Amino acid sequence: MTLREVGARSGVSRSAAYRHFADKESLLTVLATNALSELGDVLEVLATSDDSPEESLRSALLSLVTIGRTRPHLYRLMFTTPTGDPTAAVRAAERAQDLFLDIVGRITGPRRARRYGALLLTSAHGITGLDLSGHLDLDKWHTNAEELIDTIISLLPKAK
Repeated sequence: MTLREVGARSGVSRSAAYRHFADKESLLTVLATNALSELGDVLEVLATSDDSPEESLRSALLSLVTIGRTRPHLYRLMFTTPTGDPTAAVRAAERAQDLFLDIVGRITGPRRARRYGALLLTSAHGITGLDLSGHLDLDKWHTNAEELIDTIISLLPKAK
């Protein structure tokens, strides 16, 4: 899709997008950066909440699943390296990652947070992908994304 098509589909002039973005890659980079910033905002609330660490982690992981279900193109964009200037996207992603690791570390302890954080993130990403593709079929697997997230969290080691 070109920027002209984006403008036309958005109900503005076909050239309006060019007044704000140099090219399609710049627009996509801004969209990814904004989505990562919004996710960071959600994680910040969860990291500072009075909820149990497990409940905060569950909400964080289900936030990812929800983005995947409701905005699949944006979800994929969030996990694609931007072709435009990645500086702001990297900063937003690092903030979200740090907040996520803080939540994980409250359960596993800070030393093990990265390993288990990676396990949780890749698991949630796989669950979301299977859910989006229709391969996480309830009749076949007798489970859903929410139950799988709960299971993964229950398997985490507790901080020593």
